[in-house]
Amino acid sequence: MPMKVTKVSLVRSIMLGLIASVAGCPVEAQKTYCNPIDIDYKYNYEQLNDSISYRSGADPVIVNHKGTYFLFVTISGGYWHSYDLLQWHYIVPDKWPMEDMCAPAAMSVKDTLYLFQSTFEQRPIFYSLEPEKGKLKFYNRWLPALPKEVGPWDPALFYDEELNRWFMYWGSSNVYPMYGSELEKHARLRYKGDYKPMLYLHPEEHGWERFGRDHRSNIKPFMEGAWMTKHNGKYYLQYGAPGTEYNVYANGTYVGDSPLGPFTYAPYNPVSYKPGGFVTGAGHGNTFQDKHGNYWNTGTPWIAVNWNFERRIAMFPAGFDADGQMFSNTRFGDLPHALPDKKWNNKDDLFLGWMLLSYRKPATASSVRDTFATANLTDENPRTFWVAKQNKPGEWITVDLGKEQSVKAIQVNYTDYKSDIFDNDSARVYTQFKLYASRDGKQWDLVADLSREKKRDRPNAYVPLTMPVRARYIKYEHGYVASPNLAVSDLRIFGNGFGKPPKTPAQFTAVRDADPRNAFVRWQKVPGAVGYNILWGIGREKLYQTYQIFGDEPSVKEIRALSKGVSYYFAIEAFNENGVSQKSETVFVP
Repeated sequence: MPMKVTKVSLVRSIMLGLIASVAGCPVEAQKTYCNPIDIDYKYNYEQLNDSISYRSGADPVIVNHKGTYFLFVTISGGYWHSYDLLQWHYIVPDKWPMEDMCAPAAMSVKDTLYLFQSTFEQRPIFYSLEPEKGKLKFYNRWLPALPKEVGPWDPALFYDEELNRWFMYWGSSNVYPMYGSELEKHARLRYKGDYKPMLYLHPEEHGWERFGRDHRSNIKPFMEGAWMTKHNGKYYLQYGAPGTEYNVYANGTYVGDSPLGPFTYAPYNPVSYKPGGFVTGAGHGNTFQDKHGNYWNTGTPWIAVNWNFERRIAMFPAGFDADGQMFSNTRFGDLPHALPDKKWNNKDDLFLGWMLLSYRKPATASSVRDTFATANLTDENPRTFWVAKQNKPGEWITVDLGKEQSVKAIQVNYTDYKSDIFDNDSARVYTQFKLYASRDGKQWDLVADLSREKKRDRPNAYVPLTMPVRARYIKYEHGYVASPNLAVSDLRIFGNGFGKPPKTPAQFTAVRDADPRNAFVRWQKVPGAVGYNILWGIGREKLYQTYQIFGDEPSVKEIRALSKGVSYYFAIEAFNENGVSQKSETVFVP
């Protein structure tokens, strides 16, 4: 039944907040976010004829246009804008293409935002001087047609301010290369001269370009998602591979001295890679700078419940080190991070140290449909889920953390189980719920009320608490979701325990396989560890890659993302609800 908040419990909540504030600053003193990003992902009508309904977002481009951020996503009927990378507001433009945009290209140049869609036909480039108002105009009526198989699909627009020249890159294929062409500004951004191939995939050399879960498929991989970034006179031509359907979707880069190359494969690839954890997959996004000068890399995590291409959006801190090496930091990439209010100095500066408190913790619910058990709520897998017998207000979930912890944020991840929605009518497509905390499972305190806010659809609702709350139990009380079924994949709870971080894993080894694209890492399990981060890179101080492993998995892992002819360094760290261990000794793998 719905929880009633009495005056006693309200006083208790205030007292808990006061106690928490003695131990640390209020949570809201720092704006925070958690992947997948919390936006109103749109129901995708791409599979309408097959009666498959799902909310999705993919192929993101975030553009910083005059201090305002604009987010463009595949087949969403519009786009979003934000002033802080946290609160995103949906915009339906007054003029939209002949069909909804797939994998769009966007670019900000001075006072103008340019927009172009993926296409194998003739399509226009749009521009806007008022994108926050949805005002789009034709910049040109269409680009000249290219051969049907060439595209341009998955395009990226690039303006080189120093050279005052314009370019486009594109490609989405496991047969054809990524292409590039200069655009003629005086001809309204038409192709200038011939287009030419930029790069191909080479999975026989680069292990991370192999298809399938953990790169175990022989299917020829796909190259897609072009993006160009210029940094310190170098041109970083980025691409997504090997395919969006698995955990290893990643971004890589080639580097050149001019906009159309020649380009050289970066030995430290991939630059953005997240095969483990709740959010898996980091490919096909873009790189942008925020208003403080910090770099970010966006990507497309994989959900795949109702449809294999059901996805979400993630963004990770990124940058270039002193040697010009491009990187994206996905370590703890699906745990809460701070949004910066200045330039950060260290790649881990934004990680708050709020740990995952809910992994494999017991959960109970008001009802359970069939075999969609409550154990699915805490398994950190978006493809398993709990379903209530009815979608009605007052249905509830309770997670027992096992002991009192300092709870700082909660994320509710809905699943569109047997959804029948094919529109995005905001009058009926929204989510509402309440969150409670308790120290004994009897006396409950309301810690968040999303039934009172303006109706918003939040399929991956991230809720930082105003103050940390000392609690053993967390309860979700259902209000409303438009789907015919109430289904939740994971109720994720973040904060800190009151114990010690785990010890550093001992007996860590890393050995290259006979196939040099692979390496086996082994370690001794640490008592009480929730999980481990396997770290690696091409230098002792360049361990930019992370593969997260949970503690109930085997203590051996085959890393299949290496490139032939490149030497690596490996290390490992353990984490639990209290924090992170010291990193192990670094192992050189020739």
